[in-house]
Order: sequence, then C-alpha cells, then structure tokens
Amino acid sequence: MTYHMTFSATPFPAAHAAPRKLRIALATAATGMALMCAGTAAWAAGDLPGKGVTVQPLKSSLAEETFQTTLVMKALEKLGYTVQPIKEVEYPTAHIAIANGDATFMADHWNHQHADYYKNAGGDAKLYRKGVFSDNAAQGYLIDKKTADQYKIHNIEQFKDPKIAKLFDTDGDGKADLTGCTPGWGCEVMIEHQLDAYGLRPTVTHQQGTYSALMADTITRYKAGKPILYYTWTPYWVSNVLKPGKDVVWLEVPFSSLPGEQKGLDTKLPNGKNYGFVVNSQHIVANKAFTEAHPDAAKLFALMQLPVGDINAQNHLMSQGQSKPADIERHVNGWIKAHQKTFDGWIDQAKAAAK
Repeated sequence: MTYHMTFSATPFPAAHAAPRKLRIALATAATGMALMCAGTAAWAAGDLPGKGVTVQPLKSSLAEETFQTTLVMKALEKLGYTVQPIKEVEYPTAHIAIANGDATFMADHWNHQHADYYKNAGGDAKLYRKGVFSDNAAQGYLIDKKTADQYKIHNIEQFKDPKIAKLFDTDGDGKADLTGCTPGWGCEVMIEHQLDAYGLRPTVTHQQGTYSALMADTITRYKAGKPILYYTWTPYWVSNVLKPGKDVVWLEVPFSSLPGEQKGLDTKLPNGKNYGFVVNSQHIVANKAFTEAHPDAAKLFALMQLPVGDINAQNHLMSQGQSKPADIERHVNGWIKAHQKTFDGWIDQAKAAAK
C-alpha cells in the first residue's frame, strides 16, 4: 500500500499510582488544571474560549508521536489555550496522570491495546474519550520474504520447530530472536502472553529494549541478507523501509489469544487472516473534569481526525533525518496548510460548542 502526504513547499500490566517525581515534574500542569476546572466555560464576547487556561500534553518516549500531538496542541492554541511543552511519560503512568488532573491530554491512546491502562486509571469516570483520531492501526509479527518463501513459513506456530527457530538466531543460543516491544507500551505484555499461548517459550526469545535501536539492528541484518523476525505496527516508519509483501511478510497465528481486557476478542480479519492483534483505533484521551469545564476542547478532541497514511508518511520523513523539532513543526504546519478548510472547521465547531 502506498501512502501519500502533502506538505507545504518549504506510528498491559496493571497501572500503578503515579510516582512522586511525576507529580513534581508536572507541578505546573497541576496548577494549570486548577485554573481550568475552577469555573465554567463562560467567556466574554470577542475572547477565545481557552483564554487564560493552561493545558499540559503528554506522550510516550516514542518520538514519532510528536507529529499528531503537536497538531492537537496547535488546534488548542487556536482556541486560546496556553499549551505547555510536551512531557514524556510512558502509557500506564500517562493515563493515571491525566485521570488525576496532573496533565490534560494525550493524543496516542490505543483502543484496545491500552484498555487495561484506561480501566485502571478510572475509565470513563475520570477520562474523556470521544471520536476516533486515527483508525486502522495494525500490528503483528513479520519475517523477511526470502526466508518465508524458501522455508514456506507463514505462521508463528512454525517457530516451535527448533530448525525453523534456529534460522532466526542472532546470539548463538539456538533460539529465534524476536525484535519485540519497549516495556511499558502494552505490546510487550501481549507478545509475552502469546509466547506462552502458542508454546513458543522453548524456541523464541523476546528481545525487549528501546524499539528504535532494536529495529536499527534488525534492518542492518536484513540488508546483510540475514533472516529477521520482528514485531511492528502501523502507523510507523518501519513498514516504509521493510515493505510488507515485497521485503517482508506478515505471519499468521494459530488462534486468537490476548491478555487482560482484550481476553476473548477475535483477532481474525474480514479477509480470513489472523495476525494475532485486534486492529486498533487511536484516540485523544483527556481529563474528564477538564472537558466538562471546557466543552469547546471536548468538541475539538471528538472532531479531530488524522489519516493513518499521513502519520506513516511523516514518520518516514523522521526516519530519513527530518526529526528535529523544527522539522516536525514544519510537517505539522504543512499538514494544516494542506487541510486548512478541515482544520478551520474543527476550530469553528469547537468555538460554537463553547457558546
């Protein structure tokens, strides 16, 4: 599949209580939240509904989430809000921080992948999640096409065979090395669960760590002609470098098996393929007290939509070296310019909701 994005010319363990250092780091955000929720959303004629109100965005350590987060920030600024710089907090703590009012929103809540984080932070009683920011986020396991074709590998269950697994051994222990997921993202718990469910523990090692570094090594191995086994998702730049169907192939799973709140969900796709993961949608999740006090922001969060192909395209630019803050700022401004009518429509509808 080819994605196109138009720029201007110039991507579940139980959550625990937020650590004290997070509360200190977000002290200014908490102060801002007190201002947000102190009164009603009434605003004087000629003023913007967010005037005098400070908001605090969060995202994970994944740099590629900056694009969509910044887009939301710019929309809030158009409504008059004072938007603080993004703070990086991994998903479990981010959900709790937003629920508790230590921060305002995050633009990268995955449903169903973050279902346990959402529930453990208080769910709908403390969090606001309306509308779909980005849809059709897929994830799963892939291997290089050359090895798949040579050994007729199409299902992760085939890695129970020590001979197959050994093909993907990178450290000499005879087990396949699966490039996995950064701890705290949620996907690592799903992978760990499936290694047990599919009986792969004796033959597969889940390599966890900083995902971008792990994938850099994986891509280097691929370029050297060596077999690779990895987990990835869309939207993300990896599938622009290792193209499914051309360079790599998705592996199916023998049956659906997911942990926690996703237990019992069928992961089979309409085309009959089963890659082991539910197709996710991404949402803006915000503090519920904030959205109740500021219906304009609530309306904005529910309205905003960003095509998955646009996120893929921007993330690919980042992987090619355009990853500095100024680059991402240019990408966001370019997206807004290319979709000005849509963007302005969001702002107009949000303002109307405040009246």
